[in-house]
Amino acid sequence: MHIHILGICGTFMGGIAAIARQAGHRVTGCDANVYPPMSTQLEAQGIELIEGFSPDQLSQFETMPDLFVIGNVVSRGNPLMEAILNQGLPYISGPQWLGEQVLYGRHVLAVAGTHGKTTTSAMLTWILEFNGYKPGYLIGGVPLNFTVSARLGESKYFVIEADEYDTAFFDKRSKFVHYRPRTALLNNLEFDHADIFADLAAIETQFHHLVRTVPGDGLLVVNGEEPALASVIKRGAWAPVERFGQELTNEWSLISQEADGFIVRRAGKEVAAVKWAPDSGVMGRHNQLNALAAIACANHIGISPADSARALAEFKNVKRRLETIGIANNITVYDDFAHHPTAITTTVDGLRRRVGKARILAVLEPRSNTMKLGVMKAQLPGSLEAADKVFAYGANAGKESLGWDLVEVLSPLNTSEQGKAHAFDDLEALVNAVSKEAKPGDHILVMSNGGFGGVHQKILKAISAK
Repeated sequence: MHIHILGICGTFMGGIAAIARQAGHRVTGCDANVYPPMSTQLEAQGIELIEGFSPDQLSQFETMPDLFVIGNVVSRGNPLMEAILNQGLPYISGPQWLGEQVLYGRHVLAVAGTHGKTTTSAMLTWILEFNGYKPGYLIGGVPLNFTVSARLGESKYFVIEADEYDTAFFDKRSKFVHYRPRTALLNNLEFDHADIFADLAAIETQFHHLVRTVPGDGLLVVNGEEPALASVIKRGAWAPVERFGQELTNEWSLISQEADGFIVRRAGKEVAAVKWAPDSGVMGRHNQLNALAAIACANHIGISPADSARALAEFKNVKRRLETIGIANNITVYDDFAHHPTAITTTVDGLRRRVGKARILAVLEPRSNTMKLGVMKAQLPGSLEAADKVFAYGANAGKESLGWDLVEVLSPLNTSEQGKAHAFDDLEALVNAVSKEAKPGDHILVMSNGGFGGVHQKILKAISAK
């Protein structure tokens, strides 16, 4: 079958393209911006890419593709999509195609939650791989234990990062309703994606749609310390529920060993100990909970906590998750995907636990749709409290760009005369300010869900020249 994918260069749709190619299909695709590294990865797999969404590309094929797979970046008014609709050509969403053509009949382990989906999916996939299960997987990032973000796999097991964002312009349900997991992890739940959800209750409804799809002989692994998830489960659960968290009241709990790892407890009994590798890039209490959840999921398919712990001792984190970008003049620069205040809090906390009293310079770009809408702006100062200095960037640091005033929002951090937080609307000015402030022994933590104008390398270059 010839499949043509619209929006192919996103991580999720690029993963679908790779899996479809591995399944033996001819795969082509298009996107507004076709560039490395995704373009390089796809072309290396024999996938032909076309720049843009011109309907003229339909006439470039010797025979029309059998099916068009539509990413959620595509909306009505997209010229290629309009041509597909006008000509009555067959189309389907990426999640629906994946559910019907790849996941059907397999034991799907789905990782859902506002935070930590990518890291936890990578942990769970690695646990299965280490223990010889040869799983298929689709992860929204590049796990460093693997070379690619998606693969078909060689067994009945498939691990998938289960996103609550909507499926496509013609299917406004969350992506994860298409996956029909047998093992479903509900890792946490907070309000996010303010561009498509009116409130937390709307997201809880989507999570309950996911719960409704888990069979009676499946398993729900649920964070037992999340009120919103308690509300979801209260609506009804038809599969067994195993809860995890810090406290002994949960089926799965842990004893934290700070930066080194943690002890796993099941029903109050110590059953394994996880010790991170020195170069794992894994830090923070939130990652201990992510790993505990992955252990509980793996236990459902027969992998003991001790065997999971052995796997996690060799786990390396995902790119852009407290990833060390470089060191210059004894100043370390990190990159992290954090963009929601809770994720920012846990990321700063994780680094703080690793570096102790050393200074942390937080460099932030509030770029997500939710942040741009200002829904979480009141939580932003608190999320940055553990950093020593804060440098925030907006294309315009005032109201015109973000819709809210970055300087004003960060003002609670500026209680001293010197001021802890600074806002910039010029990237070079931000780089110069960070470089001027940085001293040997400091840790510069860059947080954004975008490319941030290559600021990481610019900072490294500037501090190298000091």
